[in-house]
Order: sequence, then C-alpha cells, then structure tokens
Amino acid sequence: MTQIIYKNIHLENSHTLAVYLANGGYTALEKALGMTDLEVIEEVKISNIRGRGGAGFPAGEKWGSMPKDQRSNRVVCNADEGEPGTCKDRVILTQDPHMLIEGMVICGYAARAHQGYIYIRGEFYREAERLQAAIDEAYAAGYLGDNVLGKGFCFHLAVHRGAGAYVCGERSALIESLEGKKGQPRLKPPRPGIVGLYGEPTVVNNVETLAAVPGIITHGGAWYFNLGVPNSSGTKLFSVSGHVNKPGNYEVELGVPLKVLLEEYAGGVRGGWDNLKGVIPGGSSVPILPKEVCETVTMDYDALKKAGTNLGSGAVIVLDRSVCIVRAMARLCHFYRHESCGRCSPCREGSSWVTQIVDRLENGQGRPGDVDLLMDLANEAGPLGLTICALGEGVVNPVRGAIKAFREEFEYHVTHGRCMVA
Repeated sequence: MTQIIYKNIHLENSHTLAVYLANGGYTALEKALGMTDLEVIEEVKISNIRGRGGAGFPAGEKWGSMPKDQRSNRVVCNADEGEPGTCKDRVILTQDPHMLIEGMVICGYAARAHQGYIYIRGEFYREAERLQAAIDEAYAAGYLGDNVLGKGFCFHLAVHRGAGAYVCGERSALIESLEGKKGQPRLKPPRPGIVGLYGEPTVVNNVETLAAVPGIITHGGAWYFNLGVPNSSGTKLFSVSGHVNKPGNYEVELGVPLKVLLEEYAGGVRGGWDNLKGVIPGGSSVPILPKEVCETVTMDYDALKKAGTNLGSGAVIVLDRSVCIVRAMARLCHFYRHESCGRCSPCREGSSWVTQIVDRLENGQGRPGDVDLLMDLANEAGPLGLTICALGEGVVNPVRGAIKAFREEFEYHVTHGRCMVA
C-alpha cells in the first residue's frame, strides 16, 4: 500500500532528524519562507484540506482569518487525541514528529505567529519524549529559534502535557487548560482566531492536519486538491479497530468505499463480510451505520453526512454479529457521562439520564416506553446550540443512531430482559 503523505513512518529511525532530512524533510519550510505569508495561505486554501481532528473546517480559511496586524499571534497543535477508537496522531508523534514540527513552523509563518504550543495528552508519555527530542534536534539545526534557516523569521515551540480530559479536545477548552485553568469550553464568540491563548489570536489545528502541510507546500495545493473527491480533498489516516483481521492505521484517499477500506486494507471482517453488524465510522461520538449502508457508503464528509453520520476523526470501529448493541451503547454512555465537564445542564443532566436508562435496559430492568424516552432525551440533550461545545451532541449521537439502526435490539431488552445476541 503506497503511502502518499506519511511515507516516512515505516522507515527505521523515522523519528530522527537525519532520516527526515534524507527523505526531503524541511525543504517545504525553506520553500515556504521564500514565499509571502499570503501565498502560503493561498496554497493551503487551494488544497481545501479540512481539519482532521473531527470538525472538518477548512484549514486555509482558519489561517486566512488571523489578524495580519498582530505580532502576538499564536499556533496551537491539538495532540490530545481523546476520541475512543482514534490512534492516528500518536503514530505521527512517535514515528514522524519532524513532519508535525515543520508543518507548525509553516503555519506560524503564514499566520504571522512566533510562538507555538503542542498540547499533548498526558498519557502519551513516550510520544511526548519523542516529540521533545525532535524539537531539541530542530532547535540545534536552526529549524526553530530566533532566526529560522537564517531567513529572519522567529518561531519557538513548546510541549504542554494535559491531564487526560476528553473535553480538552475542544479547542477553547484546550486553550483554557493550556493557560492553567480548568479545562472547560469558552462561550463563543469571540472565536480563538480573535481571542485565543492568553487573549491573543490563535490558530488551533489537529496533528494530522498540520503534518500534511509540508506535502501541500512541496507539491502544491492543486496536487493535494486532486487527491480524494470533491469537498473532501486529500488523504486521511483511518484508525480501524474492532472485529477486523488487520486492525491498524491506514492512509487512503478520501472517498474510498468503506467496504474497500475494511476488506482490502484491514484484512476483512472477522468471520467474513456477512458477519458484519455495523460500523462506527468516525470515532465513538458519531452514529453507527448498519451493514446494509456499509455496503455502498464512501468515506468522505458529504457521503457520511448523507448517510446520517459523520467522518469525525476517522476512527472506524467495526462490530460483528457477536456484539450486543445495547451493551456497547451502555459502555459508551458511561464514558461520556464521566467526561462531561458539567458546565452545561443539557449535557450534564442528559448524559446521566441517558446512561441510567441504557443501564436499565442492559440489566434486564427495561420498562415499556424506555426506547421512546431515550429518543426524546437524545433529541433534547444533544442538538448543537444547546450546549457550549459539541460534547453534548457526542453523548447522545451514538444512542440516537443505534436506536434508528437497531431499534429491535432495544425493544427486545424491554420485552425479554436480555440481549438478542446469545
């Protein structure tokens, strides 16, 4: 399988500066510093790369909206990676950290920022060590510091380890935590691009997004745009887990059929394709797809939205026929109830009520009307706009999607007090 962007990952000692330089590393930075900041932004806009952390917002638009008269702009990399099922960013951090560093310096130049921060999940101890070692190498070689490559551009970079709160994957909560405060989302507006870290305009992008930037600058935005499908340009790292024969991270162009991703890349569903029950296509906070939809759906933003779910972080969780959907939802509900920061009442109270009802069903104590009650709660607690961040929607999306696709399993728990699955 040909790697397009992340082609260094499988090389021996790929995390070192020597290997990165031997394979064209930091040539994109040199090229970018020979361009104007607006020219760099234009290439990223042409590429139409959308944020790979889950929101899917075009990175070029985010960079281009930064104030151009500020000298205190900042760049923050979101390396929290707390979405269950997602394990793509940690591979970049351990195997090719210089690609991320180069992307951040280019972003800093384009956004007229001189300070960058990488907010990394606290449990990623080895990843943080690798990342810091790479930063030290970059400083020593002149790719970071007061005079990057002798071009007069100043950019400094620091690593900040978080404490493992899921909500800190949301950019304003991440910024609050980075400032030493409780990790809770901020009211918006203003957006971080106007008032961000320490009150200054701040670009926040995911690891995978920033790591793709050197390739975009090297080959041009049009080259990247022609990968993938319309409105879903480029490649994506999909973390495939669950009941497949070859779980792992796979780089493919967006628009690949889900069936091809599972059968040709991930070694096929355990027990064969006919043993598939459903797939959660974008991390545990998005609705599940039943087998009949998985037959034809493609892995891109528009197709998955049309199918009633989202691309999210690209964490593909495969469930075979041995899985009890109600039990799986109970496990997810417990996670999201625990991770709710408690600031918004629909999320705080809704996550608790939804978890209690799903637990009741799972424990054989379901009552008539519980399934409809779950849907009512999901519709009240989840819609965007009722909570400060999207965690409230993430709490109920899996349950709402599971009831739509597998309502008969929920009803079976009510009438029989046990799983349909033996």
